Amino acid sequence: MNQVAYVQDTSQQVAKRPFRPKPWMLVLPATLFLLALMVYPVLDLLGLSFTRNGSLSLYHYQRMLDREIYWRVLGITLQFAAWTTVLALVFSYPLAYLTATSKASTRTRLMFWLLLPFWTSFLVRTFAWIALLGRNGLFNQWLQALGLTDAPAELLYNYSAVMIGMLHAMMPLCVITLLSVLDNIDGNLSRAAMTLGAKPGSTFWRIYFPLSLPGVAAGGLLVFISSLGFFITPALLGSPKTIMLPQLIIQQVQELLNWPFAGALAVLLFVAVMVVFLLYDRLFGLSTLAGGEARRRSGKAGPLTRLGNMLLAGLGRLSDALILCAAPLAGRSAHRRRRPIGRAVLWLFSLLMLVFLVAPAFVMIPISFTQGSVLDWPPQGFSWQWYQQYLHSPQWLGATWRSIKVAILTAAFSMLIGTMAAFGLQRGLRKGNALILAFLLSPLIVPRIIISVALFYLFSRISLTGTTVGLVLGHTILATPYVVVSVMAVLKNYDQRYDQAAWSLGANRFRALWHVTLPLLRGGLIAAFLFAFVTSFDELTLSLFISGGMQSTLPKQMWDSAVLQVNPLLAAVSTLLLLLVALILWISGKLGKRDQAKR
Repeated sequence: MNQVAYVQDTSQQVAKRPFRPKPWMLVLPATLFLLALMVYPVLDLLGLSFTRNGSLSLYHYQRMLDREIYWRVLGITLQFAAWTTVLALVFSYPLAYLTATSKASTRTRLMFWLLLPFWTSFLVRTFAWIALLGRNGLFNQWLQALGLTDAPAELLYNYSAVMIGMLHAMMPLCVITLLSVLDNIDGNLSRAAMTLGAKPGSTFWRIYFPLSLPGVAAGGLLVFISSLGFFITPALLGSPKTIMLPQLIIQQVQELLNWPFAGALAVLLFVAVMVVFLLYDRLFGLSTLAGGEARRRSGKAGPLTRLGNMLLAGLGRLSDALILCAAPLAGRSAHRRRRPIGRAVLWLFSLLMLVFLVAPAFVMIPISFTQGSVLDWPPQGFSWQWYQQYLHSPQWLGATWRSIKVAILTAAFSMLIGTMAAFGLQRGLRKGNALILAFLLSPLIVPRIIISVALFYLFSRISLTGTTVGLVLGHTILATPYVVVSVMAVLKNYDQRYDQAAWSLGANRFRALWHVTLPLLRGGLIAAFLFAFVTSFDELTLSLFISGGMQSTLPKQMWDSAVLQVNPLLAAVSTLLLLLVALILWISGKLGKRDQAKR
């Protein structure tokens, strides 16, 4: 009798058990969203390039083959992307290494100054270089004060200016990507090697650096692909001799309305991206983008591997020799001073890189109070006129409030689908996890110019161009990857025993999620929301195509104003944006500390 009652009671509990969504159900909304609003429009645009007058044709590709200018522009684009990638990796690695190996308090301060330029608008940073490199800019003032030049040098609108601007724009992305791998390297491996007699230089190059190669590869990939689709810096700092492929695509769409040929140019850019992406997959594997290990090759080491090992060994010996030579200059023995000297050099170099990343944006602050009408240095007098002009301009205020509204809606929507996807990936989805994550992160891989033109072509046919809904949908494509990565990082450190305790006390899964899980993750979720907000608020490429004349966002308003004249009003707006980003980073840091205290 007792057994029968037990079976009945158990069956009733099973019948009342709340529905538990499968992990793939949580990932499905974000996947379908990207398929519908990114994959389909991009394929539609690329397919358009194979048509002419409604029939299949290779006319547009024949046109590209017959005209040397398009291949010259492709070469310039690849050259800028390659040099930006190499220089970004060389200058970013020491800064990322210092941040990853510093104590918690120092790391927090370094991360603030790293994230500040990372989330600062590309437009703000580009305007800063216009102020620095202009004929009346800070650098020309220094050159003339030092007697190196008698007249202002032409530092703007050339190859060097574009290269400096591109490097400044891409370095924060490279540092953040490197950190995602360097943070997971076990420091005990290097300490064990030194315990066994290895010198610091050899330890770094033979043990630590090979373990960081997946991060180097991932950082290089993201910087290279992002540089291929970048147009803001070349358009504002360059000249007709430095025009890049995205600028040609914009010209074909906005000025000539030649969609098929724009699609052909997009195919050319897309093929270049895919070749790099496939080479990356061949060498390292897609799992490294998902935080996994690099692909291991079986069998004996090939000639390239042996050559690489010999090169690393030589770099290790060279580093040890330099440390030993520098030790007597410090007045102490080499054995006692070798690590502090290396650390001091690392700090000096990293601080120089931080100044390079952060200082240009702060130059805009004093310029915003000038009485003059141009971005020159030093500022002429002191005046609030540019802030007053901004606050009394219906056009500028309308664009600002529109950006805020779109950013809030974008952050909310991306949080909904991105958080669900992060829970699905982190809480049970195993088969194809890395592949699905790579797809959810694909908006970071596909050049924004291609996504923007493709969405413009789609939205123009369904009357979403120039609407708030269109802007929100487009911005959500770009914000969702940041939400997925941020929430997954928070979930990785979350102890699921809290949920299990709530279940054992009678709470169903929804109540446990609402009253236990989400409150404990509140700080991380708010930080993800703020990052999605900043991503949308700063977005220019999509807004340049999707927003209409009456639906201009703040970045597009800044762009339109810069095309006419770069004046101190842009410096005032840039200062306000810089303060906004600093406030958001400060709030995120406080929330992160609160989450750690709860755990």
